[in-house]
Amino acid sequence: MALGPGLVVMLADTDAGSVITAAQSGAQWGYQLLMLQFLIIPILFAVQELTVRLGLATGKGLGELVLQRFGRTWAVLSMATLVVSCFGALVTQMSGLAGVGQMFGVPIWQTITLLVILIFAMVCTGSYHSVERIAILLGLFELAFLVVAWKANPDRGEMLAEVQHVPLTDSGYLYLLAANLGTSIMPWTVFYQQSALIGKGLTIDHIRLARFDTFFGAILCQMITAAVLIAAAATVGRHGHGVSLDSVPEIANAFTAALGDTTGRVVFAIGLSGGALVATIVVCLTASWTIGEVTGFRHSLEHHPFEAPWFYSAFAVILVGGGVLVASGVNLVRLSIATGVINALLLPVVLGFLYLLALNALPDPYRLKGSYAKIIGLLFLATAGMGLYAGIFGALA
Repeated sequence: MALGPGLVVMLADTDAGSVITAAQSGAQWGYQLLMLQFLIIPILFAVQELTVRLGLATGKGLGELVLQRFGRTWAVLSMATLVVSCFGALVTQMSGLAGVGQMFGVPIWQTITLLVILIFAMVCTGSYHSVERIAILLGLFELAFLVVAWKANPDRGEMLAEVQHVPLTDSGYLYLLAANLGTSIMPWTVFYQQSALIGKGLTIDHIRLARFDTFFGAILCQMITAAVLIAAAATVGRHGHGVSLDSVPEIANAFTAALGDTTGRVVFAIGLSGGALVATIVVCLTASWTIGEVTGFRHSLEHHPFEAPWFYSAFAVILVGGGVLVASGVNLVRLSIATGVINALLLPVVLGFLYLLALNALPDPYRLKGSYAKIIGLLFLATAGMGLYAGIFGALA
């Protein structure tokens, strides 16, 4: 019973934005951003493990804790940060799914309309447990990317040589570094997992299994992201770095080169759609849960739409709003990478609230303290600092 929230949030973390950013990284820089994917694993686990502690030990969501500890002004700031991150992520997922539809001749408006209807119907008619099971099933399609990386036959010697190259003075490299950070450690993943643990009815007795769930999910998440980067580097980036991928079909070329035209397109469509569908569900729920926590409205999937109208209304507005923007013809690749960079710039706010709450809001046995608190503090400071540095200098150059 304790397993699920951590795996779901990590499968959602490997969303359309992550796939597109990783593919662009491999095409433009070969394997030079590969090591970053593995360095992110301990950071990702440390961040999400604190949400496990806070959710299970307090029984409250992050938005509610910020409201109680820091007041309404800071709670509204955290909520605004989250909504910006969620909406950007949602548009990215829908754009990715629309791009997949276009690969098979389906118009954008048909894909988006069907997506909005099916997801809203699923949420309105199911409990948290049923939504979680569907999300895990969809997310497992992402494992297809591991097969693609293997079939791409990457040159190990070239890979070992390039991972040692870290051009931190190059603005293009910094921009993609920030995007990779921002598509891995995202504000909505922090808020979602804490609320999901509560929504599932878990208690502090489940903390060990919840930590394992999170640790396994973090490894799987970054393995999948690394696989996408490797596939792109070994195919599109093989003939020289600096290649820019500007559309979903162009990104799919990395997979068709490894598996053949028909098989590659199908595998790419399955993998991208799995992560994008999970993330679409997760980001809409996260925004709705947090708005409910801060405003005090009912915000649970266990309540029917007529019992929690504001919760379901917020979910519907976010979902439909994202669909309308995607139908306007926004550029998917640029939007996805820009969303990741924005998330990286928001890291100081999110990690700051999370760290302060872990120091002050937890019961003594679970409170962040001692040498571990100092290590986590330095890790968060370094991560947020790198996100700001890479995001600002990469964007300005």
